[in-house]
Amino acid sequence: MTRRAVVIGAGHYLPERIVENAEFEATLETSDEWIRSRSGIERRHFAAEGETTSQMATRAAEAALKSAGCTAEDVDAIVLATSTADLTFPSAATMVQSQLGMTKGFAFDVQAVCAGFVYALSNANALIASGQADRVLVIGAETFSRIMDWSDRSTCVLFGDGAGALLLEAQEGAGTPEDRGILATDLNSDGRYKDLLYVDGGVSTQSTGHLRMQGNQVFRHAVEKLASTATTALERAGASTDDVDWIVPHQANIRIIQGTAKKMGLPMDKVVVTVQDHGNTSAASIPLALSVGVERGQIKPGNLIVTEAIGGGLAWGAVVLRW
Repeated sequence: MTRRAVVIGAGHYLPERIVENAEFEATLETSDEWIRSRSGIERRHFAAEGETTSQMATRAAEAALKSAGCTAEDVDAIVLATSTADLTFPSAATMVQSQLGMTKGFAFDVQAVCAGFVYALSNANALIASGQADRVLVIGAETFSRIMDWSDRSTCVLFGDGAGALLLEAQEGAGTPEDRGILATDLNSDGRYKDLLYVDGGVSTQSTGHLRMQGNQVFRHAVEKLASTATTALERAGASTDDVDWIVPHQANIRIIQGTAKKMGLPMDKVVVTVQDHGNTSAASIPLALSVGVERGQIKPGNLIVTEAIGGGLAWGAVVLRW
């Protein structure tokens, strides 16, 4: 028998404020058509004044717990993927732990920008597989609206805020690709490409900053690296693209999503797409899309799912799991 990390609950949270593309026309040389044609984004959510990453993460976690029929007392650990934590320290994960009323176990943040949730899932899987935890909340939450340069039309129209969460539970499997749970992971990074996507400020430089991106260069790397990491993870899982029910990709840009699916030889009707409604929510985008996919009735128990993401670092990776 093989100890597997199985998804037993999913949930998400989106801030109330919805920002349509047309709202940017008053302050930027842009248009709804320009944004849609280049990214596929139609709208995004922005956090309210005073609304923080940890608060949104807590709301998503509560939804995941409810869907699983569990409470915070059933959880051993929290792994939270974010690049926009409330404070320099302590971690946003410990704040979520407190807000949930969870007084046992442990919590920590993972920072891999848009690839953060894939990294967090991999860490949670290792905790469960090694026996260090039986139930782990894995959350992605971001308030990217707080690091935008509102004069840069090439970036500020692309990002949004939100949170998504999964509850993973240790269950015994037969050790085959038919098992439920996480079957394989693949993580990568290459720091030579730091200047392609970064925030030009930080704690050790005693500065604040804004997101900077060389969009064309990121696109060039994204399709190749995402298709490659997804294929590697499938091979490690003992599966192929023919076995895939759904790709649930990082929701950054519809053209990247389409290009990756094409390179993998999979049709778009096997891809869960939410970028039009959420924009790029960085580490929150995959758990948001998973939760919405369940809500829509797309993702069902037994489905083989591939998630893949790339972000600043560059950092990228994929997870193969059976729902």
